[in-house]
Amino acid sequence: MTSHHEARSLSGAAADVTTKAARRRSYLGTLRRQPAVLLALVPALTFFCAFWLLPFTRLVAMGMQPDKNSGMIAYWAVVAQPQYLYSLLWTLLVSIGVSLLAVATAGVAGFFLARNRFRGKAMLVAMLTFPLAFPGVVVGFLVIMLGGRQGALAQFSMLLFGERWMFAYSLAGLFVGYLYFSIPRVITTVMAACEKLDVSLEEAARSLGAGTWRVTRDVIVPALSPALISTGAICFATSMGAFGTAFTLGTRMSVLPLSIYSEFTNYANFTMAAALSVTLGVITWIALSFARRLAGGSLGASA
Repeated sequence: MTSHHEARSLSGAAADVTTKAARRRSYLGTLRRQPAVLLALVPALTFFCAFWLLPFTRLVAMGMQPDKNSGMIAYWAVVAQPQYLYSLLWTLLVSIGVSLLAVATAGVAGFFLARNRFRGKAMLVAMLTFPLAFPGVVVGFLVIMLGGRQGALAQFSMLLFGERWMFAYSLAGLFVGYLYFSIPRVITTVMAACEKLDVSLEEAARSLGAGTWRVTRDVIVPALSPALISTGAICFATSMGAFGTAFTLGTRMSVLPLSIYSEFTNYANFTMAAALSVTLGVITWIALSFARRLAGGSLGASA
C-alpha cells in the first residue's frame, strides 16, 4: 500500500518536472523569437511614427501657440471665440442628429431585410448600400440635384406655388447628405449582427406569453445594442470629419471641417487650424472609446 502511494507521488513529481521543463522551453523559445517579432514590427512602427505620431505631435504643439487674431492660446480660443465655438457646437449637433436618425431608421430596415426573404431583396439591398461607393463630393452633388436651385424640389415647388424651395446650401442639406451615406453603414452592420442572433431566445419569450413589442424590447434590441452602438459611433465620427460633402454644398457653413480648411487655406492661420484639428480628433476619439466601452459592456451583459 505504501509502495503504491510512493509510486503515485513519484509519478506526480515527475509530471511536475516535465511540465516545468516544457514551460521553460516554451519561454526560452519565445525569447529567441522575440528579436524576429520585433524586427517584423519595425516597418509598421516606422510608418506609424513617421506619418502619424510625429505630425500629430507637431500639430498638438502648434495648437499651444497664441492665435494671431485673438492673441490667446489657440485651444482656449476654440471655446472663447464665438465663431469657433458655434462651429464646434453645430458640428456636434449635426453629427449626433445624423447618428441617432440613421440608427433608428436604418436599424429597422436592416433587421427587416435580414429576417425576411422576398423577390428582389438582393437588388434592394444593393441599391440601399450603393451610396457606400460614392465619395463625399458626389453625395453633395446629389443633394444639390434634390434641393438646390435647379433641383427637383425647387422645380416642383415652382410649378405648384410659384417659388423655389431649397435646402441644399444650408445645414439641412448637410444633414441630408450625411444621413445619405450613414444609412448604408447601419444597414450592413445590422444585417450582419442579425445573422448571429439566437432565435431560440425569441421563441422562448413568445412561449412565455411575450408579445411582439415585448420581444423586440427585451430580447432583440439588447442583443443588437452592441452593433447599434458601434455603427452609431462610426456614423458620428464620419459626420464629424466629413469634408467633401460640406465643401460641395457651400464653404460658408459653420462646421469644423470647413473652419479648418478656411483657417489653413484662406487665412494661413496654421495655429488655429491645428487647434481645431486636434479638438475634432479628440472629440471623435472620446466618442469612439465611449461607444466601445458601452458595446463591450452590452456584450458582457448579454453573455
